[in-house]
Amino acid sequence: MISNLRYWFLIVLVFLVYVAGMFVTLFENDSAQFSVMAMRMVQESDFFSLFKGPEEYLDKPHMHYWLAALSYKIFGIHEWSYRIPGILATLLAAYSCYGLGSLLYNKNVGKLSALIFMTAQTIVLGAIDVRTDAVLTGFSILAIWQLATYIEKGSVRAIIIGAFAAGIAFSTKGQIALLVIGLPILCHLFYTGKWKAFISYKVLVALLVFAVTITPMLYAYYLQFDMHPEKVIRGKANRSGIFFIFWEQSFERLSGEGIGKNSSDYFFFFHTFLWVFLPWTILGIVAFYSKIRTFIGQKFKYANGSEFLTIGGITLIFIIISFAQFKLPHYLNITIPLFAVITAAYINKLYTVSNTKTVKYLMIGQYFVLSIVFIASALICFYVFKLLSMVAYFFLLVAVIIIVYYALKREGVFMKLVTISVCASLLLNAVLNLHFYPNLLDYQAGSSMSKIIAEKDIPVDRIFKVGKDHTWSLDFYNRYPVQITSPEMLKNKKDIWVYVNDEEMANLQEQGFDWDSQLSVDQFRITRLQGKFLNPNTRKKVTRKMHLLHIY
Repeated sequence: MISNLRYWFLIVLVFLVYVAGMFVTLFENDSAQFSVMAMRMVQESDFFSLFKGPEEYLDKPHMHYWLAALSYKIFGIHEWSYRIPGILATLLAAYSCYGLGSLLYNKNVGKLSALIFMTAQTIVLGAIDVRTDAVLTGFSILAIWQLATYIEKGSVRAIIIGAFAAGIAFSTKGQIALLVIGLPILCHLFYTGKWKAFISYKVLVALLVFAVTITPMLYAYYLQFDMHPEKVIRGKANRSGIFFIFWEQSFERLSGEGIGKNSSDYFFFFHTFLWVFLPWTILGIVAFYSKIRTFIGQKFKYANGSEFLTIGGITLIFIIISFAQFKLPHYLNITIPLFAVITAAYINKLYTVSNTKTVKYLMIGQYFVLSIVFIASALICFYVFKLLSMVAYFFLLVAVIIIVYYALKREGVFMKLVTISVCASLLLNAVLNLHFYPNLLDYQAGSSMSKIIAEKDIPVDRIFKVGKDHTWSLDFYNRYPVQITSPEMLKNKKDIWVYVNDEEMANLQEQGFDWDSQLSVDQFRITRLQGKFLNPNTRKKVTRKMHLLHIY
């Protein structure tokens, strides 16, 4: 289907795109917030307490922050060191896709699964805008692969690794980890009927391994919350961290209680999937439909060479997360490994039966995706943020020549199908990581202001804010949190700097404050892009200013 040389050439290019994104400024809110939370652990040498600014943080477990803090301890506090655990977890997920695809089908499916996973848009983005989902996805799919291996082969090693991986996933994001691991495994057991695999002493060993793995996280919750019933968290006293992570967390997510509601659209993840699985969306939808149709035709009876782990897991996870009242696109990341496997299996099936007619129709779809990527890349480079460097023009031209070469080259349709799809992902994400994001982040006030603060050697311990807005990127790049105060308390302070927006600055002026220096930068919520911002002619209409005032 695809030669080893071509395969590894594409893998290396994909990895280079990942590396290019490591050095991009951290995004607000989540990436910058989580990086500051981990930074605080290192700076205060307190690895058992989680804080979101001044507030104690109950929402998610500790593992993601521990891994980031460990990276900081080894490499220092940098945006690239914060991203290292997430990228390693993504590579682990890719390898697990290879393992699961090989187990359920064959090595060709496994190899293609890894490539599809690594080039899915939400996964590439998740390695740059690193949240807890990168670690969750990596260890969840590792657990699924190893537990499925145990069911098929009875391997003690496999069930122990699976239990350990499930423990790390649970320690990263809580109950959702058990859901996304358990549902595919239950589907596999239901379809194969191999329930006896779990009537064994090996299961007790696995439960012990899981319990030991989650113990540090539970102990941290116990120290911070269970030992202090007087603490009021989100309006409630007597909060048990252990009870929360085992019971309350997922119900809060489903109901929106505590964290709020942002979507009651039950089809949110269906239309979100259209972009998160690019450039494989069309192939993924066709693969899903083909798989469902096959099972309906078989009346869900077991057949050699078939599996229900992926399609059953995807369907059940989709249904459950669609009922959550709080939804974000990256919640789909946990399903991408399963989508990668069924998509790879579908392409391999077409190759095995030499169904070139269907592939030619699919090629039309992939050429359409590639054309959209070309148009988007051109708009980004020549309209949204114009390229200014001749070196950038040169590399863009080289990338276009390579893609056109593969698009026009006479070769097998299956190799071309895969190559064109990967090239679409490479072009889009190279443009994003090397050009779009660096220019976009000039409009993130906190990180922009931190550069001015460093240039002018402003003492970071003399910077205050009077509003309640978080300042995650400023906190991170200053390596020191902006201190919170009020206009009343400012009257007793001299020789300080105050970080304010337009409204807060006007309020200070009305109260009689004066300043002898004012530094201003543009601000836009860069994770909520809109047409008026992307249009250079209307960009100023939707950007605002943040100011740093010197009160003397």
